[in-house]
Amino acid sequence: MMSGLGGMMLACLLHDVQHMAYGYGQAGGPHDFLHGVMAAPPWRRVAALFTCGLVAGFGWWRLQRTGVRLVSVNAAVGRGDAPGRVMPARATFIHVMLQIVTVGLGSPLGREVAPRELGAMLATRGARLLGLAAGDARIIVACGAGAGLAAVYNVPLGGTLFILEVLLKAFSPRAALSALAASGIAALVPWWALGNARQYDIGPMALTPALMAWAVCAGPLIGVGAHLVRTLGTAAQNRAASGVARIWWCVPVFTGLGVLACMFPQLPGNGRGPMQLAVAGSVGVALAAELLGLKILVIMGALRAGAAGGLLTPSLTMGALLSTMLAAGWNAVLFPVHADAAALVGGVAFLGTFMSMPMTALALGIEFTRVGHDMWFPMCLAMALAVATGRTCARLTRLPAPLAHPSAPGSVSARS
Repeated sequence: MMSGLGGMMLACLLHDVQHMAYGYGQAGGPHDFLHGVMAAPPWRRVAALFTCGLVAGFGWWRLQRTGVRLVSVNAAVGRGDAPGRVMPARATFIHVMLQIVTVGLGSPLGREVAPRELGAMLATRGARLLGLAAGDARIIVACGAGAGLAAVYNVPLGGTLFILEVLLKAFSPRAALSALAASGIAALVPWWALGNARQYDIGPMALTPALMAWAVCAGPLIGVGAHLVRTLGTAAQNRAASGVARIWWCVPVFTGLGVLACMFPQLPGNGRGPMQLAVAGSVGVALAAELLGLKILVIMGALRAGAAGGLLTPSLTMGALLSTMLAAGWNAVLFPVHADAAALVGGVAFLGTFMSMPMTALALGIEFTRVGHDMWFPMCLAMALAVATGRTCARLTRLPAPLAHPSAPGSVSARS
């Protein structure tokens, strides 16, 4: 319940910041972020992202100066029978607010880490008050974090699998029942304010032999792409700015994003707008290539600058744009596949590979779009091949395992 209320509060705050920053939301005008940015004059786009740089740089610099060490969700959950660490309430809340405000102002990182951290922080306090044993507390904290994800995206099944696959990394009847109850309640609570809405609107998608063949051929390429982007992200995070250098990095990086937004209004934000265009088949191959290159550039810039946020929606979007390009190449020589279906299948496979959570990614793709049952087959096939290829690439290059999930701020997994 508390995770659901927290997720609803953060979602409403995000929308308010977006409306104020870009001046949309009035009656008769645009009511979604992409069209709000497109309707905003160029000076306002630059001003919003300049403000984002100031908030990010000064905010995280000041938080770091307090000397309070942030505790990641993974550290709060703990391992085995070892008790997790307590998340500092004030510092965690400030960290959460900074993420939501910067994403609302146009940061290219995602919003999903904030509700997970808030839910986990509330759960750690509750577990201590109730005096729960370490094993029970571990389940409660994981459920609090996963319920935050379920609330902000309206994905009860995705939240459940995230708890079991990513946070607990184990399955038991008790953990499964707790995860189902927590995610279901948390996803239901925000309905009265946000409605029972899906994240992306899609048209009819038909399963065809050409789409299945494309999934087989594109899956390994998507796995390689996810591995390469993850490698870039790891390098950027290993050199992330800290201290006062965060200010001098964040301000020019986000201001530069604002300048690019004058020509590409699809760039600001976590990528939900471009993803919607891709699954609607409204992105040409040239624009997809431009947006993919620029998305990678600005995401890596934000990570290098020391900004915090998620990579769930950004990775889904990068995968959809890459798949749009792959579908265009396929259609030039072979039996055609629909670009919208390819974008969905490839985006979900990229997400599952990039963040090492194939089951959760499949559930998220289904719940984000409420796509029909037939499309699950190419999604599963592409996912299996992409994840296998990504893990093979990681072994061959002797890199760490595919991108993990909430970890200590300052690592790539903190942004997942």
